[in-house]
Amino acid sequence: MVYFGALLALIGLLTLLFRDGDVVGLPAVAAGIGLLVIGVAVGALGVLRRRVVRRQKIARGEPVPVGTVVDRAKALPRLLRDVRNGTYADLPKSRTFLWLLALVYLVSPVDILPDLLPIIGVTDDAGVVVWLLTSVSTAAGLYLRREREQQLPHNPPQGRRANP
Repeated sequence: MVYFGALLALIGLLTLLFRDGDVVGLPAVAAGIGLLVIGVAVGALGVLRRRVVRRQKIARGEPVPVGTVVDRAKALPRLLRDVRNGTYADLPKSRTFLWLLALVYLVSPVDILPDLLPIIGVTDDAGVVVWLLTSVSTAAGLYLRREREQQLPHNPPQGRRANP
C-alpha cells in the first residue's frame, strides 16, 4: 500500500505539473490534486498497516524482515546468488521465476489494459510494480535477518551451566 500510495501521489504530481488538457473529463488540476491526496492517504494507511502487522508477527514469534531499503537492495545480489547455488532454501525458486515474469511483463509492449487509456492504462503496470517491489523487499529483508542471525555468537541457554 505504501508503494502504491507513493505511485499515485507521483502520478498526481506529474499531472499537476505537466498536463494541460482534461483528464477523463476533469480539469488537470482537479485530477492531479485528487490523485495526490488519494496517494498520500493510501501511503499513510499503508504505513499504519505495516506497523500493526509487524507488531502482530513479533507477538506470534514469526520472523520479520530487517534492514533499510538500501540494505535490502545491497543484499539482493547475495540473495539471488545463494538461491541459485541452493544455499538459501527459504525462498522458493518459483518466486524468482515470478519476479522474472513480472519484469518481462513490465518491459513488454503487450498489456492487459492498454497504456493509451488515461490513468486506467497504467494501473496494471502499477500493480505489478507494487507487487514486485514488495515481494523483493520482503524477501531481501528476511534474507538479511538470516545473515545477521548467523553472524551472532551463539550464547548458551540461560540457566544451564557448562561442566568445568
